[in-house]
Amino acid sequence: MSLVLTLVSHPATMKIDEAVLSLISKILKRPIDVTWLNKGIACDIPVRQEENEQVQIIKAALYQQQIDTALQHPDKRRKKILIADMDSTMIEQECIDELADAIGIKDKVANITEQAMRGEIAFEPALRERVALLKGLPIKKISDVIEKRITLRSGGRELVQTMKANGGYTALVSGGFTSFTTHIANKLGFDENRANTLLKTGDKLSGEVKEPILGAMAKVEALEDIVAKKELTKEDVMAIGDGANDLDMIKLAGSGIAIHAKPKVAKEAQIALHHSDLTALLYLQGYKIEEFKT
Repeated sequence: MSLVLTLVSHPATMKIDEAVLSLISKILKRPIDVTWLNKGIACDIPVRQEENEQVQIIKAALYQQQIDTALQHPDKRRKKILIADMDSTMIEQECIDELADAIGIKDKVANITEQAMRGEIAFEPALRERVALLKGLPIKKISDVIEKRITLRSGGRELVQTMKANGGYTALVSGGFTSFTTHIANKLGFDENRANTLLKTGDKLSGEVKEPILGAMAKVEALEDIVAKKELTKEDVMAIGDGANDLDMIKLAGSGIAIHAKPKVAKEAQIALHHSDLTALLYLQGYKIEEFKT
């Protein structure tokens, strides 16, 4: 049975050239058939199952050239549901770290965030600890952080809008906060968003988060809930994230993808993207650039 090896580079670098294709042909010891999804940026190459050893050599070689790779069955790659993490996935920051920076304690909070995202400490108590450190933060600071500190990862709107235009359902499911997911979901066009709720006392944060906390298991439950409501299967889902609290969700999905992820997550995910932007998730599904929507 033939498989498809997809090559993707960041749109700003256009790394896939004739030298790269010649290297692949040399490793496979045969001519290759290239289908361009976006010239210089993404392409598909059919490979045989018995060429797995050579494919691993190709993947290692291209990683060094800042080119991401994914090996898939061609008939199972296009998905009907997108479930995406927010922090360091659809956006480039960790929202709680940016809130902490607003009151001068970013280093302390970011250290806890890093440990939680690496899976070194449990997510739920780590979130409670970090939120407690935000006690007394004026609510208006949240809007300031969204406006001045939060940036979208490139390709996110194209990802969401293209999947929706082709009948897909999109959900932003975050261990972060509804104060941010509502804004980001609206900006990118997600059909729904789920996250934790920061509690308030007057016009300031109380230092508490509404229970139960949306963590790793809640992300799995969200995936299962959406699949059931849409009368689809887990095979129909593309799930993406970067942290340890995303890993169970990523493993459950038909296409589970770690993007710019922590080492543990990248190692255990079906597909890991280290160099690309979010349009890579469309190329992995076989979409060509001319099919992208914004």
